[in-house]
Amino acid sequence: MAIRAADSIFETLIDEIMAGQMVPGEPLVEQTLAEQFGVSRTPVREALHRLEQACLAERGARRAFVVRRMAPEDLAELFEATGEIESTLAALAAKRMSEIERRKLETVLDEGDACDDPAAYSEINSRFHEIIKSGARNSILASTLDELNLRTLAWRAANFREDSRRLASSRVEHRGITQAILSQDADTTRRQMCSHVASSYIVLSDILARRSPDRSGPQF
Repeated sequence: MAIRAADSIFETLIDEIMAGQMVPGEPLVEQTLAEQFGVSRTPVREALHRLEQACLAERGARRAFVVRRMAPEDLAELFEATGEIESTLAALAAKRMSEIERRKLETVLDEGDACDDPAAYSEINSRFHEIIKSGARNSILASTLDELNLRTLAWRAANFREDSRRLASSRVEHRGITQAILSQDADTTRRQMCSHVASSYIVLSDILARRSPDRSGPQF
């Protein structure tokens, strides 16, 4: 029960941070959150530790958690690293995926084309990338990507919720990646995936810049 409560609190806090409802530097007080969610402090503490692992929270004064301030250049480096690792996995998948996995990828692609709901598309998007990661047959690179995804997936999901154009552009990019994989063209697959992750970062930068009160730059 505590684990399920921690999951719910974690997901709710992510949604609020991504939507800009909780600003960088805002305190994340265990007792206050426990009262808000109607739970003990144990699942709250677990959720806050997971937020810290996802680089969405950090320790502030007196070691208390606050919503993390992330410099624009840090976020850019994070997405660059993700793009490099994921594009390498995609290139390997183009050569190593089984025929069954290729068909599954096409099926998920079609699901995405038919989906206009941001939350549902975010889940489809995760499955699309998971199939490619699995098809690469490289556990070391896959585990590295898992660590990076823990820190980027919440940001990437915010794209679909806050920019209606992102669903359409993501579908086009997914189709290009799929076509390159089906053609077993590793070089094109690598370029397509790297561009896909870069596009996510650019959309996110625009979203965060619009939240900036003085328009001087993104506020993370």
